[in-house]
Amino acid sequence: MITAWLLLLIYGIIGTSTINMNEDNQEQFDAIIIGVGQAGKPLALDLAGKGWKTAVIERNFLGGSCINYGCTPTKSLIASAQIAYHARRSGDYGITTGDVRVDYPAVKKRKDEIVEQFREGIQKKFDEAEHLTLIRGEARFTGPKQVEVALNEGGSRTLTADHIFIDTGTSPRKPDLPGLDDVPWLTSTSLMELEELPQHLLIMGGGYIGLEFGQMFRRFGSEVTLIERGDQLLSREDKDIADEMATFLRDEGIIIHLNTQIERVNQDASGAIELSLKTGDKSDKVSGSHLLIAIGTTPNTAALNLEAVGIETDKHGYIQINERLETSQPGICALGDVKGGPAFTHISYDDYRVIRQNLLEGGNATITNRPVPYTVFTDPQLGRIGLSEREAHEQGRTFKIASIPMSSVARAIETSQTNGLMKAIVDADTGQILGAAILGLEGGELMAMLQIAMMGNVPYTSLKDAVFAHPTLAESLNTLFGEIE
Repeated sequence: MITAWLLLLIYGIIGTSTINMNEDNQEQFDAIIIGVGQAGKPLALDLAGKGWKTAVIERNFLGGSCINYGCTPTKSLIASAQIAYHARRSGDYGITTGDVRVDYPAVKKRKDEIVEQFREGIQKKFDEAEHLTLIRGEARFTGPKQVEVALNEGGSRTLTADHIFIDTGTSPRKPDLPGLDDVPWLTSTSLMELEELPQHLLIMGGGYIGLEFGQMFRRFGSEVTLIERGDQLLSREDKDIADEMATFLRDEGIIIHLNTQIERVNQDASGAIELSLKTGDKSDKVSGSHLLIAIGTTPNTAALNLEAVGIETDKHGYIQINERLETSQPGICALGDVKGGPAFTHISYDDYRVIRQNLLEGGNATITNRPVPYTVFTDPQLGRIGLSEREAHEQGRTFKIASIPMSSVARAIETSQTNGLMKAIVDADTGQILGAAILGLEGGELMAMLQIAMMGNVPYTSLKDAVFAHPTLAESLNTLFGEIE
């Protein structure tokens, strides 16, 4: 007689790990990880590698938002858009080319192949790992150490473990906008699945996602209109940085509306999407072929039934954690975007490192005061680390500012990529670098140099007087910090 366990194994629902069942027919593991994001994946492999019987529950694609909806696909598309842009301006370099045409299905195919390569890489590592069981389905808590999984193939399984890790991430947030339910609209995820270019892309939101997609599709050939309710793009950044970003995006033909509310959306008889706008006392309308909503994210916690185990969340649904990533329920931790805070892949990965050090290496790691570097992959990039000028003022710091336009950087001039500026905040008493914003050619890489200096407590004077190879972007630090008297 074929047992139920053997049937599950035959149909590939469980891995090759030995599964222990208790008297209540619950499968017992050492650890359960809900979600395979940039924290859950390496944690699963580490735990299994140490001999922990580990169950990983994933309802969709392996790899989380970064590989499937964020970093990997968007940066693949941005790379294609940059090629199109630089091909069009090849005459600036004395190079003559023919008409530049974008084969968008081929662009998308390249993106899809890269994403699939990453997914398959994770699947292969999971398949090869001992003590690891991958379960495809949606998890919900039914007790303090108990999770029920509604399997994608049908049916359910009940698992128990002393250690449970939540890495379910976030999803694009839907605004409360009159008429939105009656028109087709796109998220950053669904936009990348279009087979043809939008004729005119309307974007709600002037944050990082809106700007990256706006510039990308403008370079592919779409008309782009961006609507931001605040008085500047990139609300977290200093105004001089945001204004410079707006300048070169407008130069590329993107229409930007600031201080503008979208009061209603509707679709006309021709299928065009129409937005009713309000800027101060002025009303206006704008029409486009597609609408992208890019106003932030919401945590994927609704299906988890967190109240069943007393896991506390904030008013938005983000899981509350302490400095060791522990929730209000003993034995349960939250990692990655689902806990709120900076929503970056490298922060999720650092969450994994905190858990690994504390759980497997006997450490006492925390997330307290960790640096939060990030890069906005517009062209040019915006690399940011530490305090902005505004934040330094708010903290009552005594500081000096070093700032130069990229048009003063030799390497930028030589490559005809002079958009942007470099800006650093320096403690007036100690000379330590407090933060920097590099909006310019390879801004993320230059920012990382300043981050390393901050990590090593290197004063700005050391960089001002350092010998860097010429002509590199690094030597721009001589010029930047030479601005400080």
